[in-house]
Amino acid sequence: MYIVLAILAFSIIIAIHELGHFFSAKALNVKVTEFAIGMGPKILSKQGKETLYSLRVLPFGGFCSMEGEHEESEEDDPRAFLAQKRWRRIIILVSGSLANIVAAFLIVLILTMGVTAFEGTSISSVVDHLPSEGPSQLLAGDTITAINGERLYYKDDFNLFMGINAGKPITFTIDRSGETFEYQRRTYSVDGEDIYRYSIHFNVIENNFVETIKYSFYQMFSFIRMIRISIAMLISGAASLTEDIAGPVGIISAMNTVGQQSPSMGAAISNIAFFTAFIGVNVAILNLMPIPAMDGGRILFIFITWVIEKITRRHLNPKYENYINTGAFFLLIGLMVVILYNDVMKLIT
Repeated sequence: MYIVLAILAFSIIIAIHELGHFFSAKALNVKVTEFAIGMGPKILSKQGKETLYSLRVLPFGGFCSMEGEHEESEEDDPRAFLAQKRWRRIIILVSGSLANIVAAFLIVLILTMGVTAFEGTSISSVVDHLPSEGPSQLLAGDTITAINGERLYYKDDFNLFMGINAGKPITFTIDRSGETFEYQRRTYSVDGEDIYRYSIHFNVIENNFVETIKYSFYQMFSFIRMIRISIAMLISGAASLTEDIAGPVGIISAMNTVGQQSPSMGAAISNIAFFTAFIGVNVAILNLMPIPAMDGGRILFIFITWVIEKITRRHLNPKYENYINTGAFFLLIGLMVVILYNDVMKLIT
């Protein structure tokens, strides 16, 4: 049951992204030749006035194909993608990621409406004998504003950064009656459990309309910050590109696990929906990264060609961008094959 929900959720993420491209292209009067959900052979297809709508067998992708998208149209069609002004092309390319972020925000907003209260980062009480309790350390009334320089907004952030820095020196930034100070401690654990997470109680923030909006925006920021932290861990070597990065199979498996570990069907649907919002933001941000074949890479190339044409005063042939994107596409396919293999091996083992 949950695996079906997971596959559906992942397909919706891709569909929303491609719909963003589709609607912006239509709004700017750019000819869309095919709009597809899924990859591989067609299952269903319907020819519209000018667009072929298709559903394909593999629910792991999709595309919005526009006239003259990768090379100049042979008929010099004024509605071709490359015939558009640069700002129009950028809007179309950005719209996919924007659609994912808006959809993620709406999902979180709906889920947040059902929450009665949140926990902030002001300490309401500290259990007796906590190693860091004391006049120069943690007291009731203190507000923990940051951990290792990362700003805290809710208790969720406290749990996240305590987990990330488990067993490492941790620098707390404390606000006490308007005065700020810092101190450093290692995490303390009993039987592998971090006692800080269970020994500090934070202030309760009652939910209302304003808090719902505020928390939903915060969650978008939190998703993006987690992506930034993950990329930093990959660059530093703290995480592995092949072992710690999941492809479509791994993501669907994770969604399925989230559903199975939920205490009820309602909780499972809510948790999968929240995870879907997180993955949607991931898809949005990764697509905007300046990597060839990604939307961000294509936007970067638009700026590069603009600079080159300004300097040389000559029109740059789009075939060069096509060569770069094609080569990068095959490299990405190769990476996806490796990630897919690792996902399948993780499921088997």
